[in-house]
Amino acid sequence: MNRLSHLEEFEQILRHYHVSPGSRTVLEGLKLVLLAAPTSSGRNTIINELLQTGEYHFVVSDTTRKPRVNNNVSEQDGVEYWFRSEEEVLEDLKQGRFLEAAIIHEQQVSGISIRELEKAKSTNKVAITDIEIAGIDSVLAVKPDTKAIFVLPPNFAQWHERLKQRGDMTKPELVRRMHSAASELRHAIEEDHYSLIINDDLKEAVEHVHQIVFGKQQDLSYQKSAHTILEQLLVDTERFLSEHS
Repeated sequence: MNRLSHLEEFEQILRHYHVSPGSRTVLEGLKLVLLAAPTSSGRNTIINELLQTGEYHFVVSDTTRKPRVNNNVSEQDGVEYWFRSEEEVLEDLKQGRFLEAAIIHEQQVSGISIRELEKAKSTNKVAITDIEIAGIDSVLAVKPDTKAIFVLPPNFAQWHERLKQRGDMTKPELVRRMHSAASELRHAIEEDHYSLIINDDLKEAVEHVHQIVFGKQQDLSYQKSAHTILEQLLVDTERFLSEHS
């Protein structure tokens, strides 16, 4: 299990963290897109499709945890994460070289490094990454023109079919994921900074993201329909939890 040797130092610096003036300069003129979503909504599939266009740069987050082995394959530095030491991350935080960072379960620190955003800007590409809802507000506070997108499955039944396709999952694990999903869905309803995307037809979902990123006029009826789906997903998720908790 990962343990943070410098937990108190991380807590102190993140409590009063500020992005440096130099880092803010990097953010100027940069297009940044953040995709949030409940589990198995297809967020990463959408990102991969966008990357194929050559117009996007995937922002690989930094983390202090060790690489994991998934299905006998070890995570690779620069692919899943940049795996860095606590000392390296602490120094960059002191220098204000993260857009956002957070302590996770008191076991690791992960965040978006300005270093990765510089890569996107130098190639004139849109910086895009997936993010947990807890980090959205921190990013928007620093870069208000960030495009925050929340990806939705088309309905509860199809959503759970996708979950089943990910392999065997114990009932406690499924219930845990649904509790997290309920919190994420509530957050998306309560906050008004999200554009909603329905991931029913992949090609259409990718095109809607592309339109949001490049400032094309959004279909208001689409957003209204997506909001209806969002509210129904929360109703169905809460019903599921009441029946299985």
